[in-house]
Amino acid sequence: MTDAIHLLIERYGLIAVFLGCVAEGESAAVLAGFFAHQHVFNAAGAFLAVFGGAFLGDALFFMAGRRFAAHPFVVRQAARPGFSRALELVAKRPATYVMLNRYAYGFRLVGGVAAGLSSIPAGKFVALNAVSSAVWAVLFLGAGYLLGAGAEQLVGQELARHERLLIGLGIGLVTTLLAAVAAHHYARRAKG
Repeated sequence: MTDAIHLLIERYGLIAVFLGCVAEGESAAVLAGFFAHQHVFNAAGAFLAVFGGAFLGDALFFMAGRRFAAHPFVVRQAARPGFSRALELVAKRPATYVMLNRYAYGFRLVGGVAAGLSSIPAGKFVALNAVSSAVWAVLFLGAGYLLGAGAEQLVGQELARHERLLIGLGIGLVTTLLAAVAAHHYARRAKG
């Protein structure tokens, strides 16, 4: 069973990483870094999947705000807590906003739509989004890579295939749980 899962991760893992990074993708990026350290993924391929997913996700949310302002999806995002603050921030400091938006967990989707509804030129957004996506990819891939190095120190130099999968699953679960707790905390602070 673990061999079949391992084969699926080797064949389709980078596609899953890419798709995971289109939305809130911290867990996917960290897992990609872990598996790159374990030589399950090629490091360059992992970077391209994480960068490409992050860039495309924000570009899609930007385009949704820019081209489909009256669409129910965009209207729902505009009704979410913190949206008016996002519009205010992107109006005051558009470059800083685009560069840092992706680091506020749970705010990336709303933030991309807000940027699309703002007056920031599309070309400027694309350039800033590319730089921000690259930095974000390096940071989260690096975190996963370091987790892979730490796991190797704890378990030993030669991680068995099933150990890689179990540790990777554990990292994914812990990262997802931490992100969910952070999002819940942020949402409670925004309401209160």
